[in-house]
Amino acid sequence: MYPIDFLWRAVQRHPHRTAVVSPAGSLTFTALAAEVLRRAAALVTLDPQPRSRVCIGAANSVDHLLTLLAVLAAGKVWVPLNPRNGDPELHRIVEFVEPSLVLTDDEMFARLSGVMRPVRTLGELVRSAGDVGQVAFGPYARGGVSLEDAQAIKFTGGSTGIPKGVIQPLRAWNTNIATQIHELRLTPADRYLVAAPITHGTSTYMLPLLGAGGALIFPESAKPAGLLDAASEHGATIFFAPPTLILALVEEQRRSPRELPALRYLVYGGAPMRPEQIRDAQTVFGPVVCTSFGQTEAPQIITFLPPAEMSGEYLTSVGRPTLLTRVAIVDKEGFPLRAGEEGEIAVRGSLVMSGYLNAEEDSNKTLIDGWLRTGDAGVFDERGYLFLRDRIRDVIITGGFNVYPGDVEVVLSGHPAVAECSVVGVPDAKWGEAVHAAVQLRPGMNVPTDELVALVKHELGSVKAPKHIHLFDALPRNAVGKITKPAVREAILNQWSRS
Repeated sequence: MYPIDFLWRAVQRHPHRTAVVSPAGSLTFTALAAEVLRRAAALVTLDPQPRSRVCIGAANSVDHLLTLLAVLAAGKVWVPLNPRNGDPELHRIVEFVEPSLVLTDDEMFARLSGVMRPVRTLGELVRSAGDVGQVAFGPYARGGVSLEDAQAIKFTGGSTGIPKGVIQPLRAWNTNIATQIHELRLTPADRYLVAAPITHGTSTYMLPLLGAGGALIFPESAKPAGLLDAASEHGATIFFAPPTLILALVEEQRRSPRELPALRYLVYGGAPMRPEQIRDAQTVFGPVVCTSFGQTEAPQIITFLPPAEMSGEYLTSVGRPTLLTRVAIVDKEGFPLRAGEEGEIAVRGSLVMSGYLNAEEDSNKTLIDGWLRTGDAGVFDERGYLFLRDRIRDVIITGGFNVYPGDVEVVLSGHPAVAECSVVGVPDAKWGEAVHAAVQLRPGMNVPTDELVALVKHELGSVKAPKHIHLFDALPRNAVGKITKPAVREAILNQWSRS
């Protein structure tokens, strides 16, 4: 069974149920399947090479969804291009991947027309024609493709430096789909609000929802008001968003409350939320807030914490390992540690990537004896709940002591004047590395930096207290909205050099 087969199965079981809701109208599963097959046939005509790579660069839209599903049905390898990335990075990705075809919306076409690869718009694919019988992964097609073969190549957008091309095999997508359906208890009554980009978070929810017979809701506007209006009007039961968007949704819902009786899961991920922020979201939306831990290298749902368990000491947990995935905490030599002992989070199972594209050395460093070494530090409690600490490589060694940036960030974030912060190590002649903090204050608020240093010193001791605090109007973020440690460190050094 291949990932797209979850869609074909849903079409058989729920032919007349709504699969897609958008401002332009709705599509039943039967209509969705027909459109996907038509586009897949056109894609095979344009690009007859089996298992070739196809890039898609586009904003969220029904056309984007249909084209992505067509790529899967045509037996191609999907490579998403994030519209938020800069043009030079997009061009580098395209040239590195060497796709046989690049498909874009109208806006992205102008940005990518200079690459040395065939570029077509989504509209051109719609207007093309082909033989549905030639669709490699159509509902009646033969198999013959290994589940180890690639389904997607996604470029990491985290805080670890230069993006790498993660090869996600067919088996990893199957595992994610089955895991999501199991953990979220998805049914045909579920409706997912498309808030996160299809190039990222939404792509991991797309086939689980459709495979369960549920529907995808495309809002008219991606602003908080538009998202909440769509959720209320169309009965959204689940949506995934980064913490920054959830905080904006909380403010909008508090300003203008909507009825959201169907909402079951408000999933946050991609970055941590402070306990007081989680409690605030629970107050506004009810007991629906939950979280999962995943990586591009093990997509989306390594662990899951459901709404019913999001309370008390577990507000800072990312839950327990999911059904088909093994998780361990290991030391530097890879030996497993006991509950309560901090180490590196390692993951094993069919959810894990095949490796990095054209990067054997990086792959061998990350995949060791069948375990994915995530680079994240964490600890299990006695009941198997996982608590994240920090990226291993972000740990600051100052004067021989280890300082986890997250510990310092939690304390700083507790100050009422602090909107966001990021803690990094900066080279220092005396300490080896010195603890520095970049801080963004809330609008209209001020605080002496000495007061923030004293707060950390009181809570954590002098070793973990920042040697310097740097105030910024906004903290550096990457294309998917994450605060990036390398960019924060560079901004601190630039600010420091001018002072």
